[in-house]
Amino acid sequence: MAVPWSSTPGQCQPVAMLQSAGHLLSLLLVIGTGGSMPSPRAPPQGCYVAEEAGERTFRCSQAGLSSVPTGIPNDTRKLYLDANQLASVPAGAFQHLPVLEELDLSHNVLAHLSGAAFQGLEGTLHHLDLSANQLASVPVGAFVGLQIQVNLSSNPWRCDCALQEVLRQVRLAPGTGTGIVCGPGARPDLVGQEFLPLAGEEELCGAGRGGARRSTDVALLVTMGGWLALVVAYLVHYMWQNREETRRPLKQAPVLPVCSEDPSTLSTVV
Repeated sequence: MAVPWSSTPGQCQPVAMLQSAGHLLSLLLVIGTGGSMPSPRAPPQGCYVAEEAGERTFRCSQAGLSSVPTGIPNDTRKLYLDANQLASVPAGAFQHLPVLEELDLSHNVLAHLSGAAFQGLEGTLHHLDLSANQLASVPVGAFVGLQIQVNLSSNPWRCDCALQEVLRQVRLAPGTGTGIVCGPGARPDLVGQEFLPLAGEEELCGAGRGGARRSTDVALLVTMGGWLALVVAYLVHYMWQNREETRRPLKQAPVLPVCSEDPSTLSTVV
């Protein structure tokens, strides 16, 4: 009767070697990952990964999220977190996404953005949608270094210096400028008005950027006005003095001495 191949001690060596190699490979993987075997993290409920136009997309629209989710793949290029209940975006919320190009945060309840909310996205992010939230103001530093096209419409903006500075740093998405309207927190005379025309007519930053230029212009006008007043005053004084000089000889005409002639001389002449 034939003996099975696996029962022969000499023939079991290849199997044992393969098992040892498998254990060694597993050990190397554990060491390389910091002591734990990597395991894929499932996306939050209501979120899914998709390929759209050849780009990795992570969609969490209408997922009932109250905070920025974890487990977003690092190679995500388009991230949709719209129509959720996000109230704030903390510092560095997306810094682990090195190739993110488009971020949609519209139709949430965002009332606060950290000044470092988009830290790490300076070289990649191109499109940012913050429309239909509860933003009254944003830190000026939130967009520093970003080369983005942003939608800021449908928010109750305070229409202050911070917003004016933000609009100097970003490009608005086409057709969204008319949706930037001053909310209840703005000055009473600005509430309900479009901000862009107002920002072009009025400097809201005082002595800050642009305000310093305005202060310089005002100082220059005041100085020029002062010099003009001095010139006018000098001309008036000069004209008044000339007029007095003209009148003075008539009032103080010198009395010429009358020379008396010798009567004898007159007689002789006659």
